[in-house]
Amino acid sequence: MSGPTAEEPGGVGAQGADAAGEDTYSGISAPFIARPIATSLLAVAILLASLLAYSLLPISSLPQVDFPVVQVTTRLPGANADTMARLVTAPLERQLGQIPSLENMSSTSSEGLSQITLRFMLSRDINAAGQDVQSAISAAGGSLPQNLPYPPVYAKVNPSDPPIVTIALTSQSVSLERLSDFADTLLAPRLSQVAGVGRVTVQGNIRPAIRIQANPLQLASLGIALETVRSAIANANVTGSKGLISGPEKSYIVGANDQLETAGAYEDVVVAYRNKAPVLLRDVATVVAGLENERVAARYNGTPAVVIDVQRQPSANIVGTVDELKKILPKLVDALPAGVKLDIVADRTGTIRASVEEVQFTLVLSVALVIMVVLLFLRTLSATIVAGITLPLSLMAAFGVMYYAGFSLNNLSLMALTIATGFVVDDAIVMIENVMRYIEKGEKPLVAAYKGAGEIGFTIVSLTLSLIAVFIPLLFMEGIVGRLFREFALTLTAAVVTSMIVALTLTPMMAARLLRAPRHGETAPWYSRAFEAPFNALLSVYRVTLDWALNARRFMLLVAAATFVLTVVLYIAIPKGFLPDQDTGFLTAETEAAPGVSFERINALQAEVERIIRRDPDVLGVVSVIGVGTTNATPNAAHLALTLKPKTERKATATEILQRLTEATADFPGLRTTFQIVQDIQIGTARSRTQYQYVIVGLDREGFSGWAQKLEAELSRDRRLIHVASDLQEDGNAVLIKTDRVIAGRLGVTMQALNDTLYDAFGQRQISTIYGQSNQYRVVLEVAPAFQTDTAALGSIYVPGTAISNSTSGNASTGNATASGATNSSITATSASGTGVGSQVPLSSFSVIERATAPLSVNHVQQYPAATISFDVAPGFSLDAAVQAVTDAQSRIALPSSIVGSYTGAAAEFNASLANQPLLILAAVVTIYIILGVLYESFIHPFTILTTLPSAGIGALLALEILGMEFSFIALIGIILLMGIVKKNAIIMIDFALDAERTRGLAPFDAIREACLLRFRPIMMTTVAALLGALPLVIGSGPGSELRMPLGVTIIGGLLLSQLLTLYTTPVIYLAMDGLKRRIERRFGIDEPNYPPPALRPEPGLPDPGPRGGSPRGTGGGGAAGLLPIFGTPSLPMLPPRADWLLLPSPEGNAALPSPNEPLALPPPDKPAS
Repeated sequence: MSGPTAEEPGGVGAQGADAAGEDTYSGISAPFIARPIATSLLAVAILLASLLAYSLLPISSLPQVDFPVVQVTTRLPGANADTMARLVTAPLERQLGQIPSLENMSSTSSEGLSQITLRFMLSRDINAAGQDVQSAISAAGGSLPQNLPYPPVYAKVNPSDPPIVTIALTSQSVSLERLSDFADTLLAPRLSQVAGVGRVTVQGNIRPAIRIQANPLQLASLGIALETVRSAIANANVTGSKGLISGPEKSYIVGANDQLETAGAYEDVVVAYRNKAPVLLRDVATVVAGLENERVAARYNGTPAVVIDVQRQPSANIVGTVDELKKILPKLVDALPAGVKLDIVADRTGTIRASVEEVQFTLVLSVALVIMVVLLFLRTLSATIVAGITLPLSLMAAFGVMYYAGFSLNNLSLMALTIATGFVVDDAIVMIENVMRYIEKGEKPLVAAYKGAGEIGFTIVSLTLSLIAVFIPLLFMEGIVGRLFREFALTLTAAVVTSMIVALTLTPMMAARLLRAPRHGETAPWYSRAFEAPFNALLSVYRVTLDWALNARRFMLLVAAATFVLTVVLYIAIPKGFLPDQDTGFLTAETEAAPGVSFERINALQAEVERIIRRDPDVLGVVSVIGVGTTNATPNAAHLALTLKPKTERKATATEILQRLTEATADFPGLRTTFQIVQDIQIGTARSRTQYQYVIVGLDREGFSGWAQKLEAELSRDRRLIHVASDLQEDGNAVLIKTDRVIAGRLGVTMQALNDTLYDAFGQRQISTIYGQSNQYRVVLEVAPAFQTDTAALGSIYVPGTAISNSTSGNASTGNATASGATNSSITATSASGTGVGSQVPLSSFSVIERATAPLSVNHVQQYPAATISFDVAPGFSLDAAVQAVTDAQSRIALPSSIVGSYTGAAAEFNASLANQPLLILAAVVTIYIILGVLYESFIHPFTILTTLPSAGIGALLALEILGMEFSFIALIGIILLMGIVKKNAIIMIDFALDAERTRGLAPFDAIREACLLRFRPIMMTTVAALLGALPLVIGSGPGSELRMPLGVTIIGGLLLSQLLTLYTTPVIYLAMDGLKRRIERRFGIDEPNYPPPALRPEPGLPDPGPRGGSPRGTGGGGAAGLLPIFGTPSLPMLPPRADWLLLPSPEGNAALPSPNEPLALPPPDKPAS
């Protein structure tokens, strides 16, 4: 649009610009400058909306990255591991394995328990997956044992995910049985109703039960089988509908005293008749009010307790779920009887909230430090105020984007905003400095804002696009790592984009109203003078050293090449890890005794270990769980959950405490204890003794266990690994009853009768149910405890049979009520002596009893036999060294091809990410090159900019190596961010040199030297702002600092070294690439583009003359303005064309520099660099 300008008579001056500015000046910023009230109100609206979004954002430690996981649990008391695998697990696996989107299926079958874990693809909806699981369970029902006391149930929960809340019930006056009943009846159902809760587990669930303890010798003397006792009790205790009697006037509900509810009531049950007299239950058994399962226990700080673990669903927010749980707890506490104490012994939200608050403080501190840098470099309070307003507004606007994207306030998203402070402030500085440049030329602030904003719009967009290019590869990462860092990348992108919008709208409007030219004779502030003197001295040093570098170009090219080589060598050599270990304030410990240990023995050993742990001064609470259940898979395993003192109240870190406790329990006899730190992100789906797992699957069942044991032994000998253990336990104590079927048949003993008798005697068989108003209680049948302590007790077991003579008798089976199977529903009067009907046959008369071994657990992966070998990384080694140790061990033992191994959990993700890291870095470099090539319309100059990247890598890697940190994925993100920062500095330098060549005709040597000196200030300001923005990430030591520190160390280390190198290598490489370009042009006869002379370069508000001899842009002549008219007349790509873009108001600051229109007087070397 043409018309008079403010510089011409009748033009728009300071008074008329508001009215005519939008018509006179083009560009996206013009209407916002012309309407300050509207612009201010829009900014206020953005601020208010962002504050509202901030208040609505959920809080979490890390982004939601959970796999959809469902666990199916089935119980069959008395069944051993092999029986559970055959009768329960296998039929369920056949049906569950057909569910769509199922990624992995693993199972563990142990004593009376089957657990099948299903992990679905990340894209699978957890609720839809749960429905499919329920359908599969129903389909498998026909293949499962009949009358399962506990049918299969599923829970949408990751079994490896630690509880979000742990509650302990203790009392000095109320028995544990009643406490367990309260937990099971009152607390667990109500807690399960809270949204986000996946499973509520009552540990140490010693529910009340009636226990029938039969005397097998007394029964045998009376000729009564255990099955007869079971049948009599089942028939004596029934509950069912009985109907209604309805007469002409009244109706009556029919009831009966058919349910027996107390131990005394069962003593009078008639079991059989002998000699026409009834045999009562009290005559052959002891009836006690006991516990349903006597082989479980739980303690809190050494006190017997009922412990309630609450686990979340995979998609649930921890903080939100715990908040809802805490809302209902007071009502539940009020419903408990007097004398019952309810303690929240573990709450994971405490450290999560503390870590988020810590990173919020880090963000505020970074903003303050960056604004301080702006004040020092710009040296004017008004410009600092503009930057100080636009910087927080840009960051706050990102909260709105986060809310609509479904993100949360977590360590990674807030770290992204912290790092963004160094990026965001650049856009404001670019705009402010360009406006200030026109003010220094004598323009009034309003006119300067129009001109400066119209000129710089394309530059800001270009810088933003080139910076976003760095994050594009992160957005396309797959798996857990991709989800984890996608939120980081999108949050940072949102901050950068909103910064660009604010820089194009609010910043020029504020600059037009707040900036002013320095008054004649005005003295710079004291802090400006104090800063400027050392800065000018530094600039003088740089001038001298730059001249030396430009005259030693071959040497500097060798330095650049060496930098690249050293970066690659360091990357290969540096120890690599997945994610830094967090100090969450919680530890877990898995204890394991020898196979075949009794419950009483492991309970006593566990109590001793608890006492050792509680003596540690940094341990606040210890929860102990013993017995087979959802926490412990085998009878010889137990679990400990440790709560540490808050981080502010202890000097030792969680890692130091773990090492201290490991040493304290290492020599404890009879029990092996392994500790690990609870992490906020759980990638695996199986509980493990250690942090990393390697799973081997046997496609051929023959010899699988032998190879698994060989691999475990080989890994145990490797010094790179510690705490090596396998879940393959096949050496459990067992008793094998070998039956002579011929003799058994002659005696009338069937295998069904033998199985039923043994189950009744030793299986804690639940034979009947007492139905209460709010819960159900079992009746358990067993032999008296005295007959369960030794295998010799099997000699006291009698099996029902029928004596058969050598000649076949037709009445041998007549009237036999017990030999036919599992049910005896009648009470038959027989004599107690003979071998006819009702005779009892001693087990030893037809069987041989042998000691044997049996598996304590049977593990499957994808329905194949499997073993999980867990391990920790030895001190002084990294995870990549541990991964190599596993590979080496497999090679040494020559593991056959029929056994397939793979990592699970964190080790699997690390292995995948290790392979993808080079590809991710390469993708970032290629993306940056493409974006820069499009912006520069050049193949050569983007390459020049990319040559600065290795210097960032070597600095970051050296910083990690010096501080003894692993190259984790957090550090990788830091290096990718460094690419954006270092590339930006190179762009500032190269863009100026290109513009000087094209508009002023300077030789490449003079142009790049001038660019280096005149752009030294903005480059230093950008670098120092990024450094101080990252500094709080390093100096913080509060909760969550383990995640933040690698990012800060990487950025600071990379910036320091890259700044030192690129100030010298970039101009040298620029000259080398320029020489290469010219040789290519001469070889292929390519003419250089014809650029307009400086006199023809348009000012905002005047028509662009376009190329020489062409039509003005905007009238059909094409050019950049035709592509991006919204930004007004663009300068050449990237930054403003004038050499004094970042010259400051104070004349003494620029006294040492030459005039921007004069080439610097430095004779070039005799020979150009090749």
